[in-house]
Amino acid sequence: MPLHCQEVGGKNYEASMAHVDCFVKELLSSDAMKEYSRARVYLDENYKSQEHFTALGSCYFLHESLKNIHQFDFKAKKFKKVVGKEIYSDTLESTSMLEKEKFPQDYFPEVRTISHAFDLVNIHLFHDASNILAREKSPSVYSGMRQKALGFVLDRITDQRFEKVPYFVFGDFNFRLDTRQVIESLCSTATMQTVRVGDTNEVEKLIFRESENDRKVVLQLEKKLFNYINQDVFRENNGALFLQFDSELSCFKERLHELEISFPPSYPYSEDSSQGKQYMDTRCPAWCDRVLMSATAKDLVLKPENEEKYLVYDNIGPNVCMGDHKPVYLSFRLTAGAGKPNANKHKCCNVQ
Repeated sequence: MPLHCQEVGGKNYEASMAHVDCFVKELLSSDAMKEYSRARVYLDENYKSQEHFTALGSCYFLHESLKNIHQFDFKAKKFKKVVGKEIYSDTLESTSMLEKEKFPQDYFPEVRTISHAFDLVNIHLFHDASNILAREKSPSVYSGMRQKALGFVLDRITDQRFEKVPYFVFGDFNFRLDTRQVIESLCSTATMQTVRVGDTNEVEKLIFRESENDRKVVLQLEKKLFNYINQDVFRENNGALFLQFDSELSCFKERLHELEISFPPSYPYSEDSSQGKQYMDTRCPAWCDRVLMSATAKDLVLKPENEEKYLVYDNIGPNVCMGDHKPVYLSFRLTAGAGKPNANKHKCCNVQ
């Protein structure tokens, strides 16, 4: 059972990082985990080294029913048998069992990073820094940055020098709905008022008002504000109406596949513990968190033995507060020996 984490230590990691190791140790020793006899935990906690810090975490819990599991050693260039429970924290540069890498600096001014785990790739791509800028054109400038970064990752994991194996890529892709098209749909009959900063003439906010009905404000847009009059539309029918604006993955349709989305946008949820289903008015709700896969991995997932009841692509905690992102998971059955002859041997990576 893999558990991949973004922002280890939370948003205030300087104050909260000290609690992470204690939490992991309690988790490993809990009754709920007693059938998981082996574990590998990788936590990038060294926030004082900003040059290398990613805040990523990868946890692998191996059930006692699984036999003969091996993990790739990147230094020795060979697979090693997994025995016992081990935790690697502080700096991940000390272990050869995990590969970590940063995107080139010119990919985005607020650079994120990359790392691997088994044949699973945990990814965290760039966010939309400004709603105003995201609306300027379709697709947005941020979409282009994410496309470039994801292409970089796929080129690395499908390098022709290495053996081709099925792979899953998952995490916070920060995929956003096409902001311009969403606003045009939501505010099709509204008039737009532009408010600018006096000194620079820079757009500070956009206000969309109904043409009638006392010119009621339908949407107010600022750099970090997306305040729509009725956010229930993003929850109705699990937000299916807005999937037409979820197009960032389309340019990778030959390389990445996904099961049908049947859960509401996974971001940005309120962090108020009493508002588990409420979105914050900071960004347009979007399916940022995804589980994607190669064509060969999809073939494994859709094997006949994966009856519908065992195949689930959904979010976690739909009615309770889980932070600003609802975790997303893919659950399926994989028979022993599926895929490659060395099916129980995997490489490990995390990508941010």
